[in-house]
Amino acid sequence: MNRIHRKLYPLASIAAGVCTLAVAIPAAAVDLTTADGTWKFSIDGNVNVDYIYSNCESATSAKAVTDVGGACVGTATSSSTSSVANGLLPAAFVFGVSTTQNGIDMSAHLGVYPGVVTNDGGSPNLQNGSAGNVALGTTGLDVRQVYMTFGNKDMGTFELGRNIGLFEADIILNDMTLLGVGGPGAAATPNPANTTLGGIGFGYIYTDWLSQIDYTTPDFSGANLTVGIFSPLDSLTGPGDAANKPAPGFHAKIAWKGTFDDLKISLSASGLEQQQKYSTAATDIAPAGTGSWEGAGGDVFGKVSYQGFEVVAGGYYAKGLGTTGIFIFGADANGNARNSYGYLVQATYKVDAVKFGINYGVSRLAFSNQADRIADPFLVAANEKVTGGIYYDLTKNLMILGEVSWVEDIAHTNSVAANGDVGNSNTGVTGNVGVFLAF
Repeated sequence: MNRIHRKLYPLASIAAGVCTLAVAIPAAAVDLTTADGTWKFSIDGNVNVDYIYSNCESATSAKAVTDVGGACVGTATSSSTSSVANGLLPAAFVFGVSTTQNGIDMSAHLGVYPGVVTNDGGSPNLQNGSAGNVALGTTGLDVRQVYMTFGNKDMGTFELGRNIGLFEADIILNDMTLLGVGGPGAAATPNPANTTLGGIGFGYIYTDWLSQIDYTTPDFSGANLTVGIFSPLDSLTGPGDAANKPAPGFHAKIAWKGTFDDLKISLSASGLEQQQKYSTAATDIAPAGTGSWEGAGGDVFGKVSYQGFEVVAGGYYAKGLGTTGIFIFGADANGNARNSYGYLVQATYKVDAVKFGINYGVSRLAFSNQADRIADPFLVAANEKVTGGIYYDLTKNLMILGEVSWVEDIAHTNSVAANGDVGNSNTGVTGNVGVFLAF
């Protein structure tokens, strides 16, 4: 595993903070109403803790892969690692206030997401300056949500603030590892971050939390359309330094839900577009300059439920967005956009209080051109994962769960290695048991 992989590995924890309102639990555990009945205050959320054990690729056998996430790699002392940490979701406390005035429904929301691991080096996900999991530390706190809404069933709804994005949102919110661990991410390192990967980077790009302004149409026979703009993101992996962007990013989503006796169907498609701009400093061989590329992607999602059975599938194709997270490895060193695609399929069956599930996901990233292949031959070609899980509802609010996940990352050199070594891939196996308390 190369230096870039090590540097970016903790960013697997960008999964932190997926809204607990998406979890199949009773919402608004606490509702308080003012004496005159005009304002309502609510709070809901979760606390979850898992024991996570990963058997990683050994440090001596690990191959170079330029990647974010992927398979874990051990240290010089051990190829296995243990942690007690949050899973894909951190703990969450989501506060809301709402009222109706002049026929318009209004609300405001604040979501705070603490972890349980020691992580006090600035951002609980980027871990800047963190001393690691040492004595006298404290946990980190994400403030991922702060937004307002207003509208009604006739005019539609406006949403303004910071909230989960639209592109790839449905697949992550229906990934069974949302309540568990899935891919271990930084949990399989000496310095765990707030969350694990789940299925992020293994079949979908993380939608992220975006500062946005959206409008959702009224419901038409189960269908609605959401369109919006968001504050444009910089590229986490370059090239160059981030430059001003004259236009916002754009995203949209169309969704439909239908119920036919015991059969329930949900379908959606979403898209994202943003221009990326950057600047480069002068070097001995090149003057200072600027560059840009267009990032765009689309996804489709479907879920079918019949009695205790449920099947979920989603896929995406993107150009210039990269893999794992938005604008991670989206372009080469010269600003040429890379194509990426992936899919996740999942089947679960629930009998009484026990749900059994399995899912498989793969994300693929292509070189932009032959020069890119020569410049970075160890660029990740594919990340794939298989997870099997059992989820037991001890009560309606308390779940006990266990999962086993197999992960592999594969470099492009797996098929084009100049030195004849066609084994540029790493694998890891993770098992976890945990408890998820929702309220």
